[in-house]
Order: sequence, then C-alpha cells, then structure tokens
Amino acid sequence: MATILSGKEVAASLSERLTAQAARLAQHGVTPTLAILRVGERPDDLAYERGAVKRCEKLGVNVRKLTLDAACTQEDLMGAIQTVNEDAGIHGCLMLRPLPKNLDEHAACEALRPEKDVDCITSGSLSRVFTGKGAGYPPCTAQACVEILDHYHCVLDGQKVVVVGRSLVIGKPAAMLLLARNATVTICHTHTRNLAEECQKADVLIVAAGKAGAVDGSCVSRGQVVIDVGIHVSADGTMCGDVDFPSVEPLAGAVTPVPGGVGTVTSTVLAGHVIEAAAKAAGVKLEP
Repeated sequence: MATILSGKEVAASLSERLTAQAARLAQHGVTPTLAILRVGERPDDLAYERGAVKRCEKLGVNVRKLTLDAACTQEDLMGAIQTVNEDAGIHGCLMLRPLPKNLDEHAACEALRPEKDVDCITSGSLSRVFTGKGAGYPPCTAQACVEILDHYHCVLDGQKVVVVGRSLVIGKPAAMLLLARNATVTICHTHTRNLAEECQKADVLIVAAGKAGAVDGSCVSRGQVVIDVGIHVSADGTMCGDVDFPSVEPLAGAVTPVPGGVGTVTSTVLAGHVIEAAAKAAGVKLEP
C-alpha cells in the first residue's frame, strides 16, 4: 500500500511560512496584492478564482478582481493589462485562461510585465525557468509538484524522473525545475514508444498527460513516487486524475491523491509568488 502524499499537509506547512512573510511585509507598510484578470464567466474559471481568493486572503494577500465581458475587444483586454502594469500597488497578476477565441492570447500574455507574472505566462518567465535568469516565476502547478517532493523528503539529486506531458504549462517547466535539482529527467508524451517501460524506469513519476487514467498499474514499478497532476470530472461527478489510482496505489511507494494532492498546493504557491514579488518591489528581504 502506497503512502498518500497529502497536498493539504504541504499547503499547511507552506502557509505557516508565507503568513509570517506577509506579516513582515505589513510591518513595512506593504500589502501583497494579486490582480485576477478574468474574461467571461466560465465555470472552471470562477471555481479557480474562488479557490485562489480564499487561499490568498487567508495568507494575508489582497486580491483585486478585474473582470471583462466575454465579448470584450482586444483593446479592452490590453487596457486591463496596462492598468495592472502601471499600478505599483499590484504585485502580481493571474490571467485566467484560455481566453475567448476572438482574443489574441499570446499578445495579452506578452503584454504583462514579467516581474508581475506570478504564473509563468510570459516569455520572460519561461526564460527564467529554462535559464535560471531574469524576472518572473515558474508555473504554480509545476512548482507545486516540487514542493510536495521536498516536503516529503524525496531525494531528487541523481534520481531518475520521468515526466509524462510536454506542455509549457506543466510538463516542460516541471522537467526544468527538476533538472535544476540535479535529477536525470526524461520527458514522455503521446508519441513515446513503449511508454509503460519508460515510466517503470523512474524513481519519481510525474504525470501531466491531460487525460484521465493515462497511466495505470502497468506503467508503475514497486516503490515509485507518483505525482498526479491531472484533475478530471467523470460522468457521475466524481473527480479523478491522470493516474488510475486503484491500479497504481498497490504498487507505488507513494502517490498523490486526486482531489487533495497537487491542486491543493497550487494556490498556496501562487500566494507565495505574490508575496515574493511584493518583497522584491519594496526591497524587503524575507526569511526563507
């Protein structure tokens, strides 16, 4: 039976540190502030927004909501981003995506100042993830994977890590974060030959395939640490991940649950990025 890597426990540990950092900023008259830019009222956007607001406010991060109609123009969107860029009281911006198809999402992402890009939507932030230099922050979900591994004292140095998924949102950035920790990283995807065999070779398996049940027990070897990034809602309304939990859990050494795993940590990482951005803007050094 695998050890369950609870995201709630990780989030609680991070929250303790972040609350202390926010309190230190308050002593300097600084309130970390996140702008959430939402276009339209997609149910998943609203759900993510509610979770982010709740977590941020609990940690001492103020939230400003910037909402636009789904039928807004590109000019409206760019104007909202300019407002964020020019407001010194806003330290980070979360733009909920995907945007409506009539809008140029790439142009909107690139318009945001990298130092306020707390979820890695700009080329500047991606550059920092891949080179270690520049402004911006890694994607919150990718960093959440690393935070979970760190919290449970999973050794990364010299270990073989397989990442299933190659998106710029999770797969590739997660691989770079792990490579920076001296892991030996293999990225797999839908065209990988003998995917199960590749996955079985890993000490740590991170699954961000974007498909429910993409990895099952045939892909897992005994004792592996398995991080499931996926979140899906089945026809009966229950939630599941990219990992087929019933077949993987008896084999793995440790595994994250869905719900209650990576997603639980992501909003806490977001708040942490805002606090860090506020500290940098104010020139305040925070305790690690």
